[in-house]
Amino acid sequence: MLAVVTAAVLSLTQCTSPSGGDSGRGARGGSGDGLEELVTGYTAAFSEDSGYRRPSRTERRAVAEGVGLLLDRHRSRAERRLADVDFQVRTVTDSGTGRRYAEVSDRSEDAAAPRGWGRVYVDLGSPIRWSVQVPHPVADRNTERLGAALLSRSSGGVMVIAGAHRKAGRGDEADVAHHRKSVFHAICDELAKRGVPGIQVHGMADDSAPRHDVVASTVKGREAVREGRDLADALRRRGYDVCRAWARSCPLEGRKNVQGRNAWAQDTEFLHVEFSPRIRDRREHMRAAVAAMTTVTRDWRRM
Repeated sequence: MLAVVTAAVLSLTQCTSPSGGDSGRGARGGSGDGLEELVTGYTAAFSEDSGYRRPSRTERRAVAEGVGLLLDRHRSRAERRLADVDFQVRTVTDSGTGRRYAEVSDRSEDAAAPRGWGRVYVDLGSPIRWSVQVPHPVADRNTERLGAALLSRSSGGVMVIAGAHRKAGRGDEADVAHHRKSVFHAICDELAKRGVPGIQVHGMADDSAPRHDVVASTVKGREAVREGRDLADALRRRGYDVCRAWARSCPLEGRKNVQGRNAWAQDTEFLHVEFSPRIRDRREHMRAAVAAMTTVTRDWRRM
């Protein structure tokens, strides 16, 4: 299932380790937890055995249309459209910032066999200007934290989170970064059609690019874009070695990433970023990486 997350999540200084599903229930109901706890509580149960059901074209379209209506601030119509496929919309308040978000979630989450279609969070306080996408939560360790922290630093955002481990389900059908027939892709496609730029967060192993802390790509081969250069420069200023896929051959360039290829086909900006375990596993490095990414989302907010 999917939900819409927006631009203000709990700050990284308030990060805690995932503690299971209960940590997010208060925030979902609007009581008192932070959005990061909500997100990590949701993803804590993800595993290769957690299951995934491939959605039909009708189901994908219904969720994407519902999210589109929500982005247009037609909440009642969005709720009715999403209810057609057993999705729901709730308002959650982040205890750390007081900001309010619309959460789009799947009612099957608590079922014995959840569908694994993900969530989205949408900022209710600002016009939507950018998105952060997390296609491999848990499998790419702590990328869900990076996504949530980025939202907390920049207003006007949407966060799309995959609803299952990338190895769940049959074959690789739950690897939503490489499959178009997913709810995740349908929502990202809706954002791309609207010209909402996106930054997709991934995690690489130490031996994937041993000389680099980050691999930054536009998914366009040797074609550079200003946002990519700005991000790479911001990371370099903070002491990280960045392999710039538009300037040299890099591993994990994401050229087969279906959300990136689709976004650029519609002339919508897209960045694919791989972070090393060093960055994803240490709080001070996560804060620095998020600060660098905000240099991009800040400019996107001015569009």
